[in-house]
Amino acid sequence: MLGNNLSKRAQHLLKILVNRYIREGQPIGSRTLSREVTLDLSPATIRNVMADLEEMGLVCSPHTSAGRIPTVRGYRLFVDSLLQTKPLSHKEEQLLRRQLTQEEYNNQRLLEQTSNLLSEITHFVGLVTLPKHKSKVLRHVEFLSLSEKRVLAILVFNEHEVENRIIYTSRHYEAAELQSAANYLNEAFVGKDIKTVRQQLLHEMQKNREDMDKMRQTAREMANKVFEDGGGDKNNDFIMTGQTNLMEVAELSDVEKLRDLFIAFHEKRDILLLLAQALKAQNLQIFIGEETCSEVLCNCSVITSPYTVKGGMIGVIGVIGPTRMPYERIIPIVDLTAKLLGKALNHH
Repeated sequence: MLGNNLSKRAQHLLKILVNRYIREGQPIGSRTLSREVTLDLSPATIRNVMADLEEMGLVCSPHTSAGRIPTVRGYRLFVDSLLQTKPLSHKEEQLLRRQLTQEEYNNQRLLEQTSNLLSEITHFVGLVTLPKHKSKVLRHVEFLSLSEKRVLAILVFNEHEVENRIIYTSRHYEAAELQSAANYLNEAFVGKDIKTVRQQLLHEMQKNREDMDKMRQTAREMANKVFEDGGGDKNNDFIMTGQTNLMEVAELSDVEKLRDLFIAFHEKRDILLLLAQALKAQNLQIFIGEETCSEVLCNCSVITSPYTVKGGMIGVIGVIGPTRMPYERIIPIVDLTAKLLGKALNHH
């Protein structure tokens, strides 16, 4: 709607300013614009248009005497109304198609490769959410002692899904203790979905520890760690690659900004909320700066697209970069990669 209220010359100037700022990362002055404008506009006219764009909240001046840079609102208008995407280069397209059609790759390797490719081609952060199943039913659990205070948990979900997870315990457990705990959990929870398991565990944890025998205490500790946050998905929500690429971005290279970003990547909460929103949208999404609803991502943009298997959306892929990212190039990369990943998973 805002784009409809702009004159053709205002749209033209805004488009030039955004493109130039994305390339150079420096505030753009009226004199610089006058050299690029193909319309016959006087410097005074350009200054007046820039003042109007600033009053509309589409551009701003970072310093009193500086030129202007796009605001989040300006980027949004640019992306929605003025952007012309560029087709991938032949080399980039062939790389994606070749790497995502490897017959020897299993599904996990395909997802990892997708994240790597997104990071490699865009030079930003590539991420892929793991496929979400409608239900995850526990079929069997085993515990094997690895070493002092380390236990391997072997979990079987649904029909044939096996997950191995290393957990760290408060003390060393003997093999017999682990076997008894596994027997108890198999008897108590097999056939139940993970949400139910988690709810029952929380209920168990509210009981007085002194009222439990030793075996139940062992089982409770094992189960609490292995089913933490709904069955171990806490550490397997998505695959992220290329975080260090953001260290090369000037506006993100501040030590405090980088620290906060890497903490957010580690804790995952903000990223997961954004990805959940992206999956609900059911199509390619672009979140710019404050639109991510995360203070730590306010200088970043996130472009996501869902991937589908058997006609159903089961995850999203995406790229995280600065708000000053080349949208016309990144959008088709994300779009094609999501389609190729879905096609490869369908084939498997």
